[in-house]
Formats: sequence, structure tokens, C-alpha cells
Amino acid sequence: MADATDTAGLADLTEEPGRLTRPLTVLLAVTSAVTAANVYLNQPLLGSAAADLHVSPEALGAVPTATQFGYAAGILLMVPAGDSHDRRRLILRLGAASTVALAASAVAPTAWWLIIASFLVGLLSPIPQLVAPLAVALAGDQRRGRVVGTIQGGLLIGVLASRAYSGSFAELAGWRAVYWCSCALTLLLTCVLWRVLPAAPPISSVRYRTTLASLPRLFASHPLIRRVTISGGLVGIAFGAFWTALTFLLEQDYHYGSTEVGLFGLVAAASALASPAAGRLADRLGPRLGMGALIVTVIAGWLLLLPGGTSLTWLIAGVVVLDIGVWGSQVVCQTSLFTLDKSAHNRLNTLYFTLRFLGIAIGSLAGSVAWGSGGWPAVAAVGVVAALAGLVVGVLPHSKERAKGNRVTTLGT
Repeated sequence: MADATDTAGLADLTEEPGRLTRPLTVLLAVTSAVTAANVYLNQPLLGSAAADLHVSPEALGAVPTATQFGYAAGILLMVPAGDSHDRRRLILRLGAASTVALAASAVAPTAWWLIIASFLVGLLSPIPQLVAPLAVALAGDQRRGRVVGTIQGGLLIGVLASRAYSGSFAELAGWRAVYWCSCALTLLLTCVLWRVLPAAPPISSVRYRTTLASLPRLFASHPLIRRVTISGGLVGIAFGAFWTALTFLLEQDYHYGSTEVGLFGLVAAASALASPAAGRLADRLGPRLGMGALIVTVIAGWLLLLPGGTSLTWLIAGVVVLDIGVWGSQVVCQTSLFTLDKSAHNRLNTLYFTLRFLGIAIGSLAGSVAWGSGGWPAVAAVGVVAALAGLVVGVLPHSKERAKGNRVTTLGT
């Protein structure tokens, strides 16, 4: 592939070196939307895929779990390379590989094939975690929270749209067609990025092995990193438990098909609008207060969801509140981490999202188990306990962290 600096029309995107322009912001937000959608499109498909593959819907609860574990592994293994390699090349290679994994999912003849292919889809999809540090580097320090919120707004639109379109399209053309459509869309996006995305050389010259080996030391180097990443993982458990169990609840208790299950995700659209607001909150008020308020919102969402097993009104209200808290807290967490050493931003994103998606994967599994053993009240208990733990970890003061303050800190490798 030709270097992006030789590409005609690139000046329209980059205008001035080191500046994040509006067209480039839109492109990066769309990139996050399309690639994040691939991770979540399988949730409304569990019922129809299970019927086609002649297994129980609960057995295919392993599909979103495998995808989230794959996503966590991809973040752990791929994203640190952004501190030692050109992020443009990484994004393009992951995009191309993702199209192959989606095609493999589309032709799955058995449940195990689909589970393994879903793991690969997750493994190859951490592109948004490469996009966010790139956008922050281009934007500069002053707009850090707003930029993170905008990029995540694109990610959220992708997540919500994937649930809606995958459920509706599966009812019209079958669940396999959903994967084929996503495969084609990802391939198209990769071609557009190859044409217009600027080169993004690493800030530091450290080798990939060094960046990967430095992750444990980086995690231990600053109390802010430990607090934010662990809290994010616990909130991820509360989030994963909900969206996996919701499919079972809507199909078994409300007798909804895949179309209604997918469209139900649109009731959380308010969270996409709240993400930029959460970023501005972090810029103005500081991350600790913002994080505490948003995790409390997660807990409030679960309390509203508790009667959702018998009341659709409470269920809808709880979804909106829960998603605002979950995605808003993620913006604040990323913004907080990006106050630290710029040369480690990809690794900081790696630590945060590895724990985040491990939490979501554990929550998906815990939600399935809780649903099978105790129904919706048991799922709600998992969500509330996990969010409460995340609140305690996220807002407790730490003397060393106060001493370091909120200034940009060099972490080293």
C-alpha cells in the first residue's frame, strides 16, 4: 500500500500537521462505529442462529462471551503496537483481517465454528482503541475530553445500529446475511482508510516486545491507572450481564423476535448523545467526580431494570439510564488516562480496555448463568453488585495519586 502522504486529496483531511480537523474527526468516528458494530452484532442473532444450528439459545450465549474475550485479547496484543508502529498500517491490516473473520462467521456450519469465528472477530476488532489515541494526539491537550467523547459517540452509534440492523436484517434475509453485510462494509471502510488515512508514526522508538513487556510495570506505576482500569472492568461486568441476558428476557418473557430484540437497542440512543457531554464534564470538573456520578447512574439504571422482567416501561427506562452511565464513565476514564504520558497512550488504552472487555466477557457469562439459575432478579443482582464494587474502587482517594496530581506524567517503559 502506498504511503498516505503521497495520496491525492490528503491535504483536505490534515490541513495543518498535528491538527484534528472536522473531516478527519468524522472519518475516525465512522471507523470506530463500523468496527465496533462487528463486536456487538451477534447479540440479537442468538435465537435465529441457535434454531438454524440446532442448539439451545443458552448454548449460543458463548458467542458474545467468546467475542468479548477475543476483543480483550486483541486489545492486549494489538493495541500496544500503536506505541511502536505506524497506526495507519495497523488499522488497515486489522480491517482486512476482520473481513476474513466475518466471512468465516457467515459460513459457520456448527455452533463451535461460530464460537471460534466470533472469537477471531473480537480479536481483530480493537481498531477503536487505536483510533482514540491517534485522535487525541492530533487534537492536542486542550480538547482531550471532547475528542474522546466525539470518537466514542461514533462507536456508540455503531454499537446501537449493529443491534438494530442485525436483528431486522436477520428476520428479512437470515442471520448469515448479517455477517456477509458486515464483511462487505468492513472491506469498504478499509479501502477508504487506505485511500485517505494519513501516516501515524509512533511517538516513541521502543520495540513491540518492549511495549508488551512494559504493561505490568505500567499498571503498577501509577495509582490512577490501577483505579481507573479496575473500576472500568467492574462496570464492564454490570454491562455485559445486562445485554446478554436481555436477549433471553425479551425472547422468552416478552415473546419478541430478532427484529424487536435488535430494535430494542435503539432505546439506549440517548447514551450516544451523552458521551460528548461526559467528555466536557471531565474537562471542566475533573475525572473523579464525573466518574463517581456516572457509576451511580449505572447503579440507578439497574434498580430501574429490576422490575423490568414484568414491566416494559421500567425496562426501557433502565436501559437508557444504564447506558448513559456505562458509556459516560468510559469517556471519563479514558480522558483521565490520557492526562498521562503521551508516548504510552496506546498502552494505557490497552490496560483499560483489556480489563473493560474482560469484565464484559465475565459479565456475559455471569448473566447467562444467573438467568439460568435465578431469572431476571439474579441478573440484576449481578449488575448491582458489580457496579457498586466499581464505584468503591473508582472514587476512593489515594494519597500517592493526590501527590502526583492531575498533571501529565511521564511513565517510562
